[in-house]
Amino acid sequence: MDKAVAARIARRFITLPLDKRKLYLEKMLAEGVSPANLPIPEVQSAFESIPLSFAQERQWVLWQLDPGSAAYNIPTALRLRGPLDVAVLEQSFNALIARHQTLRTTFASGEERPLQVIHLDMPLQIQQSTVTAFDETTIKTFIQAQAYQPFDLQEGPLLRVALRQLGDDDHVLVLTQHHIVSDDWSMQVMVKELIALYSAFQQRLPNALPELAIQYADYAIWQRNWMEAGESERQLNYWKDQLGGDQPVLELPFDHPRPAVQSFRGANIKVTLPAALEQKLKQLAQQHSVTLFMLLLASFQALLHRYSHQADIRVGVPVANRNRVETERLLGFFVNTQVLRARFDEPLSFSDLLAQVKQTALEAQAHQDLPFEQLVEALQPERNLSHNPLVQVMCNHLSEHQRAAADRPSSPSVLHVESLSREHHTAQFDLTLNTFESAQGLSATLNYATDLFDASTIDRLGKHWLNLLERCIAAPQQPIDTLSLLSDAEQQGLFGWNQTGKAYPLERCIHHWIEQQVERAPDAIALIFGEQRLTYSQLNQQANALA
Repeated sequence: MDKAVAARIARRFITLPLDKRKLYLEKMLAEGVSPANLPIPEVQSAFESIPLSFAQERQWVLWQLDPGSAAYNIPTALRLRGPLDVAVLEQSFNALIARHQTLRTTFASGEERPLQVIHLDMPLQIQQSTVTAFDETTIKTFIQAQAYQPFDLQEGPLLRVALRQLGDDDHVLVLTQHHIVSDDWSMQVMVKELIALYSAFQQRLPNALPELAIQYADYAIWQRNWMEAGESERQLNYWKDQLGGDQPVLELPFDHPRPAVQSFRGANIKVTLPAALEQKLKQLAQQHSVTLFMLLLASFQALLHRYSHQADIRVGVPVANRNRVETERLLGFFVNTQVLRARFDEPLSFSDLLAQVKQTALEAQAHQDLPFEQLVEALQPERNLSHNPLVQVMCNHLSEHQRAAADRPSSPSVLHVESLSREHHTAQFDLTLNTFESAQGLSATLNYATDLFDASTIDRLGKHWLNLLERCIAAPQQPIDTLSLLSDAEQQGLFGWNQTGKAYPLERCIHHWIEQQVERAPDAIALIFGEQRLTYSQLNQQANALA
């Protein structure tokens, strides 16, 4: 189908009233045309007001509950080495703001639902400061201070940029956005385009970035209209069948009771995966025709089953939700959460679990468009401010091609830019396993809620995960419940602690030993039962009387 024709069909479909849209959809499907295969058109100009996407709507509710929270801030810190022209940098940011509507969007309560308010202009001024003496702690403190300043979603702006000069040719740049207008992919796109714009403007060249066909507001309108026309019902039916009517809460052995309301305070523990283990994992994945992500997810679900003793293990998995070419270069909140379920009703080997996880993941991929917020609304789990609905644990896997744009070398004519890691002191879930696959190897971190866990517990959990991976590789056909979580050294220590046996001459009967003890210590206590006590002498007398 011609692109222009497809765009006209898509635009007509979206702009029709709901009843006519459903009829038009039936006609399209009868002719073999699915909205899923149509482009997302520019459509916001046909609407007087612009709704929020489903993901944005949930963020709006969360912000209203706690407007002072920074739990959903997304910061990125960059080290800029080389001569820096701050005026050109500011010009580059303002070119980004002109290019992407989300960078000049705020939010307001409408008569029926919240609305996006897109401003014609929202000029940015970089917050500048200088420090003469610094170390790594000083830099981290600066980054954390920027990351934890809350945003006002109604007033904006929802992009904050701070620059600290460390030396003549050394700066730290911190970009912070609220999740309602951004996600990790968006941050990568923004940094990549920022570098391109700075390079061009520094050389007095025009903005060479390709024009965007649509904006996030077009996506939000398209998403709502497509879902309301029937796609939501189709995908929702799958998830209802998959997850069932009961929505259990995963209860791990916490160090502290759940607080009545989540504070979102968190910390991270690094988990070191040896290179030899990584190679074995990749070989096992290849043997079972699964991806490395599927294998890591299965191992994590197996660990959660062993820790919780629950048979129904549900883990949230974030998906970029950028499966359309129009959305790849947009800034906005696209990421979605899928709930992947593993059942341990019967004893499973790791091979059996891998087959189950593979099927579940592939089916979920075919139903990835349903917003998590709609799934929560449909399944109606018991609402509780102490934990997240549907899933309390996440598993996030990134591969090298998803590495942040800032980590790639930029043009030699511009600054040397490198990303700075920062310590995360927030946790949106009870526990999250983050794994990253790169040329340097496989790495992992465990993000955890400090309200629930001590660092020592998570450190031990990470070691148990590694041990379980080793056992699964060595015996993939063995029942998971029989695989030890302990290391060989721990098992040897446990074996030693239990060596309490003592050799006794077998030719003597027990009553002879008792008589010998009577002669040695007749008044020593031999038996205690409640308030009653018997000495060895009394015990011997009663035994003789009974005999």
